Amino acid sequence: MRNYDLEFLKHFSMVIGFLMLVTVGLMAGAYFLHGSVPPEVDPAAAKRTESRIAPSGAAYAGSTGAAAQAAAKAAALAAASAQVAYGGTTDGAVIYQNLCGACHTNGVGMAPTLTAAGMGARAAKGKETLYKHAIEGFTGPDGGIMPPKGGNPALTDEQIHATVDWMMANVK
Repeated sequence: MRNYDLEFLKHFSMVIGFLMLVTVGLMAGAYFLHGSVPPEVDPAAAKRTESRIAPSGAAYAGSTGAAAQAAAKAAALAAASAQVAYGGTTDGAVIYQNLCGACHTNGVGMAPTLTAAGMGARAAKGKETLYKHAIEGFTGPDGGIMPPKGGNPALTDEQIHATVDWMMANVK
């Protein structure tokens, strides 16, 4: 090798060594800064995390627990009454068209249609039984399934009664 080639390799090696030292220094500085700067926490993300890890229920004990349970039940009833279906209407035709007709018009899920043949055996059991089955739900012996409140828990008992009355009045 010639002398100027050795000189070039010496200078080149020094530049590469210097760049490696700068790289290691930058990495050490980044590691130090990463450990000393606290991460930013989005308030919305913190709320979502708190809601995910919150307990799903509570244990009530003694008279304090009974009072808390009664207050929780009252709050739930108040919230449910504010969410009445179909604007609180007791017009059975409106509720039937929007909810019940999906199954009772075509007999979906073995639901009885509004005909004498479809409703006859059920009507013979009396309106109180029909009200009960419409509110609580019913699984028939032939496999038919009536979900509680027709699948809409926001319906009130009065709305169910009005709809059952309307259906029985419109049996063909």
